Amino acid sequence: MSGNFPTCDRDRALRLLEQMIRIRRFEEKCVELYGAQKIRGFMHLYIGEEAVATGVMEQLCPEDAVSATYREHGQALARGVDPGKLMAEMYGKQQGCARGRGGSMHIFDASTRFYGGNGIVAGGLPVAVGLALADRMQNRRNVTACFFGEGAVAEGEFHESMNLAALWRLPVLFVCENNLYAMGTALRISESATDIARKAEAYDVASAAVDGMDVLAVAEAARRAVDVVREGRPYLLECRTYRFRAHSMFDAELYRPKEEVAQWKKRDPITLFVAQMQDAGVLRDEDVRELERRVEREVAEAVSFAEAGNWEPVEDLTRFVYSEKSRL
Repeated sequence: MSGNFPTCDRDRALRLLEQMIRIRRFEEKCVELYGAQKIRGFMHLYIGEEAVATGVMEQLCPEDAVSATYREHGQALARGVDPGKLMAEMYGKQQGCARGRGGSMHIFDASTRFYGGNGIVAGGLPVAVGLALADRMQNRRNVTACFFGEGAVAEGEFHESMNLAALWRLPVLFVCENNLYAMGTALRISESATDIARKAEAYDVASAAVDGMDVLAVAEAARRAVDVVREGRPYLLECRTYRFRAHSMFDAELYRPKEEVAQWKKRDPITLFVAQMQDAGVLRDEDVRELERRVEREVAEAVSFAEAGNWEPVEDLTRFVYSEKSRL
């Protein structure tokens, strides 16, 4: 596990805190809208895991690529996907970043090189390998960051992707968001070896584990990892974190004790970071209040943008599904 990194300058502290608050408040608004049936279908919340996306994304360049799971709203916001277009996508509106065709589970935004949102467990790992292979073949020093949960480690795609990335020396940063539960199945009863980072040893891939509730620790571990990956070697970073909400909006959450959730909430990444920065004299109470006000306005504007959007015309529904080229 990585150690603590207790200090950073004021500007950086404000950026990191604003990003985590943005993710948290956006997700909380989505819960409200889901209850009002403005957002439909499946929805998986990132609340509690904000430090992972925030810390990792800080280390990436605009030219780098990102793939993720169906719990991807946090990564999308941290990557810079416009909140209004993201909310419109959640609504299924044409103004969404994927024209409303992806919805909550399949966020896609080519302008920020955010390549999903994948509904299939471990589905983003082979995509990341392909993106990294394209970069290597074209002699680009880009990184492809691939986010996935510990449940994906039980899938063949994880092992195949790690193996190919190692064999071909591909610039993939594999980021395992280990929140201890794959849907309702606890890691301790599904994996004989629960130290995810050590699984990289089987493929001669460098790895590290980090406290995923500490945004500065995540950022420092990700910086070291990205330095390795940018030189053309894959890396597995395990971020040990916890989701505060159920697996999805349809989950009764009967598989984990309330006491366990309460204990993890004491390590809320936002609360911890605020306390850390205030103790260091970097941030004041008014700074936090101002960020909250700013994010509140931003989320409200995103909702207004989504509400004002329109549905895709019925006559366009086959667009992007079938080729428009003439058949031979």
